[in-house]
Amino acid sequence: MDDLKFGKRNKRGDWSPNAPLEVAPFWTWPPKFLSLLKWIPEYLFPWNAFHLATTMLYWYFVIPDREVMVNLNWGWALWLYAVNAAAIFAFYGSIELIFYVKRKQGNRFKYNAKFPSEQPSDVFWFKSQNIDNFLRSFFISIPLWTLVEVLFLWVFANGWVPWLSWADHPVYLCILILLCPAIHEVHFFCIHWLIHQEPLYKWIHSVHHNSVNPSPWSSLSMHPIEGFLYHAVAFWHLVIPSNPIVALFQLHAAGFGAVNGHIGFDKLEITENTPLDSHAYTHYLHHKYFEVNYGGDGLIPLDKWLGTWHDGTKEGDIRMEARFERKKARVNAKASGTN
Repeated sequence: MDDLKFGKRNKRGDWSPNAPLEVAPFWTWPPKFLSLLKWIPEYLFPWNAFHLATTMLYWYFVIPDREVMVNLNWGWALWLYAVNAAAIFAFYGSIELIFYVKRKQGNRFKYNAKFPSEQPSDVFWFKSQNIDNFLRSFFISIPLWTLVEVLFLWVFANGWVPWLSWADHPVYLCILILLCPAIHEVHFFCIHWLIHQEPLYKWIHSVHHNSVNPSPWSSLSMHPIEGFLYHAVAFWHLVIPSNPIVALFQLHAAGFGAVNGHIGFDKLEITENTPLDSHAYTHYLHHKYFEVNYGGDGLIPLDKWLGTWHDGTKEGDIRMEARFERKKARVNAKASGTN
């Protein structure tokens, strides 16, 4: 597949799409109904449908009975960790194997033309981004994912929060599932912006940003505090009247969905003529520029409302540089005033 039909390359060989990033179409005025009709299936398929499918598989084949979850014990907690780790190894690992190890499509549609294995650095354990990211994922973030999972299932099982039944509240729970990505985006923006502020960035978030050229294993490579806060999005369903299946979907959209922003490719060539959109560009620009696109794809466009949105265009570069200059001027003014 010719990626230059969809985008362009710079002198370093880095690829970027022709089309600018856009927020969800229902935020535009006047309304663009055709854009909205096109957006709806893209919102549902394939990624949210995949997360819902994994949720249902977990609920029927992995999650213990309610009677078991009433009591905290290592047995079912370790079982959930083992399944989570195996699932991430299979899902992330297959993407890593096909597109980064075997390099099935070379660097077609790859934002950064280089691969992490070509860029050893002292900031990583063993000077390897892949080894560092893999170990942090499986020994820090996935255990914290499991901790969040165990805690909300335990709370639901004990009846300490409402466990709404599908029989009594089918419409409400279906709407809540549709709103889960919006909850994720708001939660992610808030914690993400917070840990970008000093000294939290240096202490916490810099671990994740060591991966300037992210790959699948970068997705869950986090400091423990960030790893817990990121997956704690599922705890909103202990505040909102909900159901553990919905909370589990919320968790899967975070855990499995983290790979979307770190795939590194705009499209994955499933077959010669069948590309799969990754929706990775928004977050790739965040890894590239650090202080833009703190949220997601613009489902809830907090970045646009607060002036940190970058749509991948030259105009986006100009707006970003102007904001950086204003920030620099404020810092200089404050420093001169202090002195």
